[in-house]
Amino acid sequence: MNLDQLAQDLAPLNLRSALISHAGLLVFEHYRDQSAATELYRINSCTKSILSALICIAMDQGLLPPLTVKAADYFPQLRQDADSRKQDITLEHLLTMSAGFNWSEFGGINSFPKMTRTGNWIDYVLQQRLREAPGTRMEYNSGVSQLLASILVQVSGVSAARFAELHLFGPLGIQEYLWQTDPQGIHTGGFGLSLRPADLLAFGGLYLRKGLAQDGRRLISAELAARSTAAAIGTEPPRRGRYGWHWWSDSYTADQATAGAASLEYYYARGYGGQFVYIVPQHETVVVLTSDQRMPRKQAPPDVFRSCIAPRLLSCP
Repeated sequence: MNLDQLAQDLAPLNLRSALISHAGLLVFEHYRDQSAATELYRINSCTKSILSALICIAMDQGLLPPLTVKAADYFPQLRQDADSRKQDITLEHLLTMSAGFNWSEFGGINSFPKMTRTGNWIDYVLQQRLREAPGTRMEYNSGVSQLLASILVQVSGVSAARFAELHLFGPLGIQEYLWQTDPQGIHTGGFGLSLRPADLLAFGGLYLRKGLAQDGRRLISAELAARSTAAAIGTEPPRRGRYGWHWWSDSYTADQATAGAASLEYYYARGYGGQFVYIVPQHETVVVLTSDQRMPRKQAPPDVFRSCIAPRLLSCP
């Protein structure tokens, strides 16, 4: 990969940061200014993939039962709901955002902004009516991420942040962070975490190594690291690719019209405003891209990874 040319291509896009590691070594590092390297910055919905890791750790520790466990075991009010289908919602439905709630993440009657203006986010989410049976389709919903954060607190007996310090952040060398909470003090499961770009690179490296920290400590079982990032359910336009346990997956083909053309398989964490962590196992590569949410969107192409980085990776031997 011609990294000098890549730097020239990325410079006009005004990204806050772009980091690439290969086989555990940092090979490319670009910052709009030096403050972008050291400041804690909102990663928005990349928080969901951090939460997924914490849920996997809780599973490995035996704190969470099988994925078929019912959400009603943690939220008994679901058993009294007029819609009996809510009793069928499982932990896996929450992880794959297929619980079936009638939800519009931004705008609409049932929405993420409206949830954040209520006094009890958990109650708000649980009270939403179902649009379809659980497991039918994926509907992007930060509310179910908050349910997962609440479940983590219930089974671990500590806050999500403290659980992360002990079992994820600490082993990865992440020493500083900011993490918002809801009105009940539960750390936000779907957004609200602030980290540095290097922290995101360390997190991506954990998954590239299939759950192993840089020093060889196993933080997540290889089975759950693979299962959580694998495609579990399809998405609908305008979204592309597939969805796992709060992870996205997709592929890139240089010539979509040519049968048998080489393709690049990858999975990634995605946050509003251009925050991304990409893992490309076949090239032992992790890519972190962060953007300033205040910058006009026209200053960057809709997908920097697919337009500037994936073609170069695909051309590598």
